[in-house]
Amino acid sequence: RQPPAVTCYLCGRKYGRKSINIHEPQCLKKWHGENDMLPKHLRRPEPKKPEVSPIKAKGFCDLDSLNEAAWISAQNQLVPCDICGRTFLPDRLIVHQKSCKPK
Repeated sequence: RQPPAVTCYLCGRKYGRKSINIHEPQCLKKWHGENDMLPKHLRRPEPKKPEVSPIKAKGFCDLDSLNEAAWISAQNQLVPCDICGRTFLPDRLIVHQKSCKPK
């Protein structure tokens, strides 16, 4: 059995429960750097960390619900290509559009 993992709401990757607290601030800093370098029409507002209400009286969260909300948040940041409709992160969309040809 694999140890429980938490999905980053910014990049969609999975991390251990202790590692996610280290990863998220670094990922957010990287996100800001990449977003600031994009053309103005591709810049996005800062993603908000999804909130999942605790279940049970002890205050624990449902890990599956938390991961699902984080995954959806990461997927909502993708931008569709105007030519083929595939979705990419904005900085990757620029690279993709150089070689994308209409069908």
